[in-house]
Amino acid sequence: MTSDLPPKERGERETGRVEAFSDGVFAIAVTLLVLDLKVPLPADLGRQSLLAALTRQWPTFLAYLTSFATILVMWVNHHKMFSHIHRVDDRFLFLNGLLLLFVTFVPFPTALVADYLRHPESRIAALIYAGTYEALAIAFNLLWNYVCASGRLLSPHASLARVRAMRKQYMTGPLLYAIAFALCFYSVAAGLAFCILLAVYWALTGWFAAREHLAAS
Repeated sequence: MTSDLPPKERGERETGRVEAFSDGVFAIAVTLLVLDLKVPLPADLGRQSLLAALTRQWPTFLAYLTSFATILVMWVNHHKMFSHIHRVDDRFLFLNGLLLLFVTFVPFPTALVADYLRHPESRIAALIYAGTYEALAIAFNLLWNYVCASGRLLSPHASLARVRAMRKQYMTGPLLYAIAFALCFYSVAAGLAFCILLAVYWALTGWFAAREHLAAS
């Protein structure tokens, strides 16, 4: 059974549904991150001040901010991706689902790092944390590389130069997170610090890329 909608409108409807579903998943993931932040109960304060009790949660706040920034940047890039996509197919949907699988998993390693950062088992927590972002970066590249390779999913008005530039930029993700993963074997602090620096790096490069795109247009 074929749709009576024009090809352009049918393509916009397909991509719109996928983007709306993906946005919902990203929104749920970042919302779950904040649930690990606990409000100190007055009965549990004892002789310490509220400020001291909150300060003791600094690993949780740090992990939350890093994960939130990384998911935010990934959502922005996911949004940019759809500005170049005209239609979707089954393989794209499954690859997008693979990406969302790891996005929804992020709150778990975030909580794990927050709880075990000052524990003897902190290395395992850090490896799972960095490994999750490595898997995310690989899934993101699989999705965009499929779009670039197939060609038919791209909009007729998509800038091929911009598409190739995005592909080149995204390819650095797996390499950089592999470095973070390797660093965790030698130093938990160094590996997690590298993950934090990557979150800042992706945010800054995304911001500068957006400014250049607006200037060019």
